[in-house]
Amino acid sequence: MRLADLLALALAAVAYAQNTITVQVGGEATTNGGIFQFIPPTVNGSQGDIIMFQFTGAPGNHSITQSTFDDPCDPMDGGFDSGWVNIPANGVGVTPVWNLTITDASTPLWFFCKQLIPSPHCIAGMVGAINPPASGSNSFQAFQSKAHDFTGNPGQGVGALVGSGASASTIPGPLTDGAALAGTPAATATSPGGSSGGGASGSSGTSSGSSATKYEYTKLCVGDASEFVVGYWSCCDWHGSDVRGSFKGRDEYLS
Repeated sequence: MRLADLLALALAAVAYAQNTITVQVGGEATTNGGIFQFIPPTVNGSQGDIIMFQFTGAPGNHSITQSTFDDPCDPMDGGFDSGWVNIPANGVGVTPVWNLTITDASTPLWFFCKQLIPSPHCIAGMVGAINPPASGSNSFQAFQSKAHDFTGNPGQGVGALVGSGASASTIPGPLTDGAALAGTPAATATSPGGSSGGGASGSSGTSSGSSATKYEYTKLCVGDASEFVVGYWSCCDWHGSDVRGSFKGRDEYLS
């Protein structure tokens, strides 16, 4: 085989390995299927393929958080996580994206949105899958049905950029025109029971020098349900990301 032919084959292999698949995160009020969805909810890819999640829903506040088939609305230990990305009502000039690379295409990867406002997005059906079985007891339809039947609030733990079977190298971005990130994921997974708080500034869910019990809260911004923060109370101080708008006080936090 000629050198030119070998080079062409090599370039073709590289291009195949870097196939990019687009998924929209969140719809709008006029979108078929509503606000709480990934579009499309399932994709098929090979090792090395990139799933490019686009935060297109405006207003919207969503995450891409890895879970398991049997526990669809709780973060998977050691799973990938984008953090919560807020898109203001008037939209943004440049859509934030999060690129997730498939590192193991031999098994299905399950994920959900862990946002709770105005109601749990996962229970509303905002779940997705990479390489799910087309049919059978472990199909995407079965996974989504489990999400609909989930009781309680979905888990709010913050994961990492590197997950099981897929990984990202950076946080979502660009974050311009009012777009913001809360619950910034770590580069790699922390030990179970670690911090689950975090803000757009990358603050962790621990407070130096404090032994007080930590509580997780989601806070709703007065007059705009798309504005929220996640953090924790410690010694009567709030630790979390900055927000816009006015607040009525601690009673506004939902445990």
